[in-house]
Amino acid sequence: MYKRAVHFLQGSGWAEIQCACPERVLNLLGAKGIVFWDLTWESEICLRLRILLRQEDLLRKVAEQTGAEVTVLRRRGVPVLWGRFKRRYVLLAGLAAFWLLLFGGNLFIWEFRVSGNSTVPTETVLRALENYGITIGSPGLEIDQEDMRNHVLLELSDVSWLTVNVKGCVAYVQVVERQRPPEIAEKEGVWNIVAKRDGLVTQVRALDGKALVAAGSTVTEGQLLVTGVYETRNERTYMTHSLGTVEARTWYELSVSVPLEIAEKSGEKRVKTAVSVDFGKKRIKLWGRGSICGANCDKITYYHPLSLPGGLRLPVTLVRETVTVYEGQTVRRSREQAQKEGEALLLQQLKTQLDEDAVVTETRFSAAVEGDSLVVVLQAECLEQIGRPVQVQAEE
Repeated sequence: MYKRAVHFLQGSGWAEIQCACPERVLNLLGAKGIVFWDLTWESEICLRLRILLRQEDLLRKVAEQTGAEVTVLRRRGVPVLWGRFKRRYVLLAGLAAFWLLLFGGNLFIWEFRVSGNSTVPTETVLRALENYGITIGSPGLEIDQEDMRNHVLLELSDVSWLTVNVKGCVAYVQVVERQRPPEIAEKEGVWNIVAKRDGLVTQVRALDGKALVAAGSTVTEGQLLVTGVYETRNERTYMTHSLGTVEARTWYELSVSVPLEIAEKSGEKRVKTAVSVDFGKKRIKLWGRGSICGANCDKITYYHPLSLPGGLRLPVTLVRETVTVYEGQTVRRSREQAQKEGEALLLQQLKTQLDEDAVVTETRFSAAVEGDSLVVVLQAECLEQIGRPVQVQAEE
């Protein structure tokens, strides 16, 4: 294997020698120091062997001395390849650019992959790294992990640990989020629990403090439900931090106005395409104009990152933007379609007003046409926790 590699680097060729006395040729080859191997006899006056290309001229001189005829059948090795490509300047430039991207590109970061984050957005992590100095195009071999964490973790309060491992031109960011302990109730001061909205109480759980309402009671917003200041049986005043929950049935009435006439895209359209190349953070437009579109346009962007065989990412991304421009027209939709849209908007609005543990037990919808709009009304009944802690001031 070692000899084959050396012969390939030096260059070798198959030579055919025809002579009335081939043995004499072989003796002269040995005397002249010409290296040959893989000797095969084709006939009594013809033989084939392999020689080094740099000794081809010596072989021909020996052949002249013995009256032999020498034919080089084929050549192989690095010198042969170099002779073929040394005048193809475009190909050589392409090969040089390839190796430059292969080795030079690996010295810089061209892509980020963040893992381990469930609550902290990926954009927040990348922005904190960019503020420190780690971004697209940054050197990947000069990252001080300890110093990076000391600066980045100050901006990421919900992250307890972070590391950046660079493989090739891809930076793998591993995040460990902070596990927050459950909130502990403030023990200092006196606190009451009041109603944050009107409702019909279904259950009262007073862990500390004195409950002033019971199941079946109707309460209004701001009413005192559990007090932290009360008298004991021996007529002593007791002040504490009220703890507990008060569940109640609550009612909501929401409305929304939905237009019956809307602007809709027609069948006629025009398609524009623009092609660009992203080299790091710099975008170079190759073909097509700007892709700024209005309300009657749909824009789709396709990213095609370039990589070498084996998955090695290159700092080049081909970008194709397709903009479809539609002709707008005003159409009148049916009442059923408008009411369906209004109901979806009201349910979404109701969800934003409720706590996560609240349950919607019943919903009723009604609609009426007013001019060019449809007014949709939602009446909902819910079961939720309405207790809200309020601190008692010293004057009280």
